[in-house]
Amino acid sequence: MEQKKRLSKALAAAGIASRRAAEEIIFAGRVKVNGSVIKIPQTLVDWDNDTILVDEAPIKGEERKVYFILNKPHGYICSNTRLGTKKLVVDLFSSLNLRLFTIGRLDRDTTGLLLVTNDGFFANKVIHPSSNISKEYLVKTSQEVTDVHLKEISKGTFIENSWVKPVRVEKVRKGTLKVVVKEGKKREVRLLVQNAGLDILELSRIRIGGLRLGPLPEGTFRELTESEKQEIFSKKSCK
Repeated sequence: MEQKKRLSKALAAAGIASRRAAEEIIFAGRVKVNGSVIKIPQTLVDWDNDTILVDEAPIKGEERKVYFILNKPHGYICSNTRLGTKKLVVDLFSSLNLRLFTIGRLDRDTTGLLLVTNDGFFANKVIHPSSNISKEYLVKTSQEVTDVHLKEISKGTFIENSWVKPVRVEKVRKGTLKVVVKEGKKREVRLLVQNAGLDILELSRIRIGGLRLGPLPEGTFRELTESEKQEIFSKKSCK
């Protein structure tokens, strides 16, 4: 007999979302167990004896875990909930017939490195603050980047009720800079740069932990190797 699991862990193992996101889905009343809406993530369930629905769709159990690196194209949203005709990142994977979700988010206008999976435990490890993973962004602006701009960005800014400072800010060329952050606040890099008085032309994430985007064309994806999965948590390649 299969051992019972907490509902939030079961949903994460089934590839519904990271454990944290699975809890939010449960709190929102979107999950039914044996016909009843359940809003307690700690509810114990097992796949053999319980019928679990998310948004009225049956969840059959754990899937083979897959891990993808994507160069996210402009105009796509990191969500599994469609709003009108807006394009979702998961639409790019529709041919695979897998229930997938993004690890973290990039806003609609930001391109670059994005991890996509159906492994909620892996996703939770990547986004959990204890992993201390930095993320690097390449920013192209319409103005020349000056020392004043760099100092202003380095000071940080107020985002989501807290003061946020980047780990590192570096000028690459006349109108291009790199920004490294760890907090992962919504639109963090965009706000840091804009609040310094710079107009953003392009914003792209090029690194998560020790994993770099490399020459992957925009809008394409491939499976991660085992060594690349470990590179995400490596601190050696983050400088």
